[in-house]
Amino acid sequence: MMVEQIIPYYNMVVASLPGLAVLICATGAFTLPLVALVIKDRRVWGAFSLIISFIAALVSYSLFLAVLEVGKPLIYTFSGWPAPLGIVYEVDVFNGLLGVMVTSIMFLVTLYSLKYMEYDDGLQWYYTLLLGIEAGMLGCLYTGDFFNLFVMIEVTSVSAYALVAFRRYDKIAIEAAMKYAIFGALATTMYFTAIIFAYGSLGTLNMADMVAKIAGFTNMPITKGPFGIVHYGIALFVVFALWSFTFKAAVFPNHFWLPDAHAAAPSSVSAILSGLVVKVGIYAIARFVYTIFFGSGALGNFMDVILSFLLIAGIISAFLGSMLMLLQKDIKRLIAYSTVLNIGYIVTGLGLGNLLGIAAATFHIINHAIAKSALFLSAGTYIRAFKTREIDKLSGVGRLLPVTTFSFTIAAFSLAGIPPLNAFMSKFLLYGAAVGRHPILAVLIIIPSILAFLAYLKIVYVMYLKPLPQEESKHNVKEEILMATPVFVLAIACIIIGILTPIIVDRFIMPAAYSLIDTKSYVEAMIHVAKHLP
Repeated sequence: MMVEQIIPYYNMVVASLPGLAVLICATGAFTLPLVALVIKDRRVWGAFSLIISFIAALVSYSLFLAVLEVGKPLIYTFSGWPAPLGIVYEVDVFNGLLGVMVTSIMFLVTLYSLKYMEYDDGLQWYYTLLLGIEAGMLGCLYTGDFFNLFVMIEVTSVSAYALVAFRRYDKIAIEAAMKYAIFGALATTMYFTAIIFAYGSLGTLNMADMVAKIAGFTNMPITKGPFGIVHYGIALFVVFALWSFTFKAAVFPNHFWLPDAHAAAPSSVSAILSGLVVKVGIYAIARFVYTIFFGSGALGNFMDVILSFLLIAGIISAFLGSMLMLLQKDIKRLIAYSTVLNIGYIVTGLGLGNLLGIAAATFHIINHAIAKSALFLSAGTYIRAFKTREIDKLSGVGRLLPVTTFSFTIAAFSLAGIPPLNAFMSKFLLYGAAVGRHPILAVLIIIPSILAFLAYLKIVYVMYLKPLPQEESKHNVKEEILMATPVFVLAIACIIIGILTPIIVDRFIMPAAYSLIDTKSYVEAMIHVAKHLP
């Protein structure tokens, strides 16, 4: 009897988890400045942000496990308004898994920031922006509405622009932030134009309702069918939205803003931008292409054009990023160009148009986020200790900062494709998916990894084999536990995920990839909720 009484409350809590994760971060972001007015201790501000981030991580984990257990998307309706009239969050295995990735890495970055940012001014605003960008990213992942996606992209973007320019005394950072903001505003304007075309043609911006109309489903309650001939409106929607998403994801040819912004930002911010924020654009591309259009079969031959574009853009991004890595003398710019390379791999996986390619892309999204965050956080430790970003001036750092440099090496070799580390495994999946499509694609995937290995090998050589710097002051450098611990945890994750790849792929990655193309379940979950709301 007691169990029967508890079950309704348990179901109510589970149904609220998608909205709760975003609400926790947003509330924390609005509350922190008020806390700072009352409590002047900077350590309290950091601890407050860390606690909020930890709670958000617990909620995202609980949500992901609930989705896995239920086996269908979970839906949260705002204010009880039924879809598609009201905004809803719809969480399946794919975006649930990415939510876990975001909150986990945000927690580690916040922990790292407690020491890394301790001497910066305006620290309460830094932590406010961290919580704001986390709320924005979770909102982008969980939303089931294209207009709400626009709002959450703006929340994420504005927070990102401010974080890049956080150190206002750095003219290079200000310039990079302005460039990022101007072109970012153009991209979001283009996306807003896209959703105007979509609404004008289909009369809805709810993703499930849009799929239902495009695919010709007739049992979606409340709204009616499309208005007149919708082909032109949908075509413009696809072109404008996809182009704006490639900017957010830094896919060629819209990658140009990334090296400046990611290199100029504080290293903790660089980890967020490179590891997480660009993945919002990737997620939008994946959801847009596969759930909305691939699953509905509405675009016909035009879908082949879209997949070919993704494939070509991905391969070019991978080659461009890897070649430019070899030319860099600045450690952060080298790591930033590595992001262009790995985003290229992810987009290539999405462009293959098969389940294994989607699985490889999904796995690499997570593996790249882990390894890239470790690289940027390690770079931040070096820059803080040695006051330089030049690779050649980091000689012997491996003997002075052994934990950080071990972690950097593991993450670098992972992204370079060294087995049995995690990114090698996702690249191996991508290789298998590419061979099935065309053997030449497999070769094109291997070459950028070789170039990346050479670029990373140069850094590792300098750090371990070159003599220590002459300045005596640099010999007194020591590991900071609050900075070394998050980096070490990420490096260990690279090893463990690599070793446990068969289990992880079977239990998490393949279900996530399948849920992305399971359009029927995505729509039916929305129909069920819409019919049962008052």
